[in-house]
Amino acid sequence: MRNPELQTVKQRYNIVGNCEGLNRALDVALQVAPTDLSVLIVGESGVGKEIIPRVIHDNSPRRREKYFAINCGSIPEGTIDSELFGHVKGSFTGAINDSAGYFGVANKGTLFLDEVGELPIATQARLLRVLENGEYIPVGATEVRKTDVRIVAATNVNIRQAISEGRFREDLYYRLNQVPIQMPPLRERGEDTVLLFRLFALQMAEKYRMDKVVLTDEAKQLLMRYKWPGNIRQLKNITEQISILSPERTITPKILSRFIPQDQETTQLATIRNNGDHSFENEREILYKILFELRSNVNDMRHEISTLKKQMEEKPGPQHAAESLPTTQLAPIQPLAPIRPEMEDAVAEEYIEPAVEPENLNVNDWSRQALEKALDRNGGNRKKAAQELGISDRTLYRRLKQYGLDK
Repeated sequence: MRNPELQTVKQRYNIVGNCEGLNRALDVALQVAPTDLSVLIVGESGVGKEIIPRVIHDNSPRRREKYFAINCGSIPEGTIDSELFGHVKGSFTGAINDSAGYFGVANKGTLFLDEVGELPIATQARLLRVLENGEYIPVGATEVRKTDVRIVAATNVNIRQAISEGRFREDLYYRLNQVPIQMPPLRERGEDTVLLFRLFALQMAEKYRMDKVVLTDEAKQLLMRYKWPGNIRQLKNITEQISILSPERTITPKILSRFIPQDQETTQLATIRNNGDHSFENEREILYKILFELRSNVNDMRHEISTLKKQMEEKPGPQHAAESLPTTQLAPIQPLAPIRPEMEDAVAEEYIEPAVEPENLNVNDWSRQALEKALDRNGGNRKKAAQELGISDRTLYRRLKQYGLDK
């Protein structure tokens, strides 16, 4: 499209900037306006996506009909179907009258669905039907109604990533994306940042009758180097803050740096990667690994208990009791620390005159006694007791809890 036509559109809608990405978006909008094709506008939050559907509607054959802009993310999930498709009286609590909904009221006109990626899956199915044949059924109604509405949608999320995670219907995406329009982020618009700052500063000066703030050349460079995670919305807020709070009207880099956030991580939040690194598959994989590890631990414990039960069923004599125990149960019998004089009788009793005959002990008794003795020898130090027994800290804690020794 010729440059004079683009300048006319920019003046009409107060659009500031000359970057190639912005000019391309406006050019596509003007070319698609005379058609009824659905348009999907993609861009980060705060880049000014709401301008494009207004340009499309005002330059289309529907310009004399109604235009509605709807933020799909701000409508509760329980009422969004009623808001969009209407309802009949008595269909739910609070439905005291019939409602035509946006699709009924905007017949022959244009609907701008902002944040379309936030629509519930059930609502997406109903929207797909409207896009395909213009039919919909109000909430609580039984008859099908017809509508002729032009749909322009916008989103700041990665729709393809949402599709892979099951949060957005793939068929609806292709139906909405008949003509895609990409809005560039502010950090990619170069000198447009300075032009926008000048516009917002002028608006503040006229509104509050104050001197306009101006940037030095060095401050302009600082302004263009910042990443602007909030895009145009953030730039406008900062310009307004400077206009009100700064006593100096010539803004240097030192003054500007007091208003621009210095947190590098915050500025990095503006970047939206096309591939979308985040995925719920990563979280699922971590949970699967944890579950597999827990199952493995449980299976090992069951195998150990089963082995001990089989050995105890054989009822070995006292002289073979130590040999029949697993290796992990023999460790407590070998004293690793020096024997204190007051413990000599206790040690002799342990080896020569056991208080309970081995054949009368079950698996739990042997295990409990081994744990208690290991803890006694190590002064209650659980980590040392686990090392002595040849088991992990977690296994020790689990057995202490099982035998009521964890208090």
